[in-house]
Amino acid sequence: MVHNDEFTARAARRAGRDLSSYDDLWRYSVEDLPGFWRTVWEHFSLDELTDTPLGDDDAAVLDDPVMPGARWFGQMRLNYVEAVLRHCDRDGAAIVGLDEDLNRTQIAWRELPGQVAAVATALRAAGIGPGDVVAAYLPDNPEAVVAFLATASLGAIWSGCGQDYAPEGAAGRLRQLNPKALFSCAGYRFNGKDVDKRGDSAELAALLDDPVLHVQIGNDVADGTTSWDRVLAGPAQPLEPVRVAADHPLWVLFSSGTTGVPKGIVHGHGGVLVEHLKQIGLHAGLDEDSVFFWHTALSWMMWNFQVAGLLVGSRIVTYSGSPLYPDADRLWQIVADEQVTYFGTSPGQLNASRKARLVPGRDHDLSALATLGSTGSTLPADLFDWVEANVRAGLPISSISGGTDIVSAFAGGSAGLKVVAGELTVRHLGVALAAWSPAAQPLIGQVGELVVTAPMPSMPVAFWNDESGERYRSAYFDHEWERPLPTPVWRHGDWVTVTDRGSLIIHGRSDATLNRHGIRMGSADIYEVVEGIEDIAEAFVLGLDGPDGAYWMPMFVTLVPGAELTDELIERVRSAIRSRLSARHVPDEIIVAPGIPHTRTGKKLEVPITGILAGRSEVSIDPKAVDDPGLIEWYRDRGADHRW
Repeated sequence: MVHNDEFTARAARRAGRDLSSYDDLWRYSVEDLPGFWRTVWEHFSLDELTDTPLGDDDAAVLDDPVMPGARWFGQMRLNYVEAVLRHCDRDGAAIVGLDEDLNRTQIAWRELPGQVAAVATALRAAGIGPGDVVAAYLPDNPEAVVAFLATASLGAIWSGCGQDYAPEGAAGRLRQLNPKALFSCAGYRFNGKDVDKRGDSAELAALLDDPVLHVQIGNDVADGTTSWDRVLAGPAQPLEPVRVAADHPLWVLFSSGTTGVPKGIVHGHGGVLVEHLKQIGLHAGLDEDSVFFWHTALSWMMWNFQVAGLLVGSRIVTYSGSPLYPDADRLWQIVADEQVTYFGTSPGQLNASRKARLVPGRDHDLSALATLGSTGSTLPADLFDWVEANVRAGLPISSISGGTDIVSAFAGGSAGLKVVAGELTVRHLGVALAAWSPAAQPLIGQVGELVVTAPMPSMPVAFWNDESGERYRSAYFDHEWERPLPTPVWRHGDWVTVTDRGSLIIHGRSDATLNRHGIRMGSADIYEVVEGIEDIAEAFVLGLDGPDGAYWMPMFVTLVPGAELTDELIERVRSAIRSRLSARHVPDEIIVAPGIPHTRTGKKLEVPITGILAGRSEVSIDPKAVDDPGLIEWYRDRGADHRW
């Protein structure tokens, strides 16, 4: 049900009733928010990290349940980093770092406080303290984790960006924050090539108005920077994390920024700490014996989520190379070599493994692997089946759905619960998630808007530079329902079905709905069918309204190497969609594309590309936010070629 029986028993005592089924525990967690989150607080002994105990008053947990503006743990002062330091008196590695050549470094638990203290001392010497911003332009490596912990220990605010971004793209995010310090890397290896980032890092520093401290990682650092090694070798004051208000900013994450300036999403120390302890310790079942590896990058919230493994004493594994170099087996090799117990990946990586005909369970020792996590897009049922047949029969799969907005998951797997292919197993504890009709009525077994009807601790405390809160409200709460609501609800922008078993099926973005002749269809359902066909690498389906009720629904595909879009393949695709979905789901055209455009975190750009195809002049896509900007004009040309 959840990983820890002690937690369930504690919750049952507080509730005064039996909570032996997951559904009972979930209902308690959303009906009594103060009681549930107090149980989380107590279970993870958070009073020992605060100036004063939480006490028994419900308002000390949540003083206003109305969104937006609900305030969590309002009287508490704490620091995220102190929860990590509780584990630093033990043996073994806290962080393992691997580059693309699988060169391995590690930071032991007992070494971690000294490294964090040295970096924090350098930041403090540069005048950086509570409320100041520290920016990072780094690959996924152990130094990034240390720099984050040092920043947060001071009460300063962290914001990271991967070095796959060009300087101008990174500056579009980080410049909004006026950072006082910058961490960068001299270079890294990716796709078999050495990538020199010294020039880009210097350019970014200039775009950020030359922060007072620029620390660079690498053997050959650029002029005007301080080397990481010099910082670690310098004097270190004792590491004493500054306790701050629970809603004091911990970090700023950013929206994709494909159609406008990226929004800075601010999360607080307290909300993130309790939410991540719940996710990592209860749903993921991680503890001091776990090895946690989620393939990610600093630009993606899953990097922040992976760091949370340290909160429960798990070892975390970072990887700075390509997931597909030298071949699609690379991540499986890491899972085996590092004896990973929880491996997080994406449907794209799993699909690439399937297309490459890998059998990881045969070719590697994956005996330590206890759970496979997946996110980034919907994990189709046939990839569940592929894992069952080729990784290990019975391996729990946790397909999760959440986002940067809450830096966590709304729903997914949970330790010990049955997994059904193509479904997210449960709504996570403390998440009052429902599928709603346009009339704001809850739906079971039918597709509806994904809404959250009660606050969560890790919902944003604010958007950056949004003093009035208008942009925050507009992003999640200003949807027009067919009836007035007594209090606002969080509308996430996904189509979802909540089954009568309490599981979920995600159908894709509700703002990218295919609406053919009044029938609404989710793109994710089509992708599940088409991307399971052997010759198709990826699919991209869009819908455009035309004059006099006309509707054009093209599907763009990329092919696996050596495949061709023959009449036979087209008919195979159409037949599969027709038989597994319906005739209405069959696209009007199937077109081979040079690529599918994604955000930097791998999400298909359905909404803006639909506008581009339609020729809407008001639609503008920022090339810096797209993984392959050259594709934008190709799709614009396809729209111009179409004649109604």
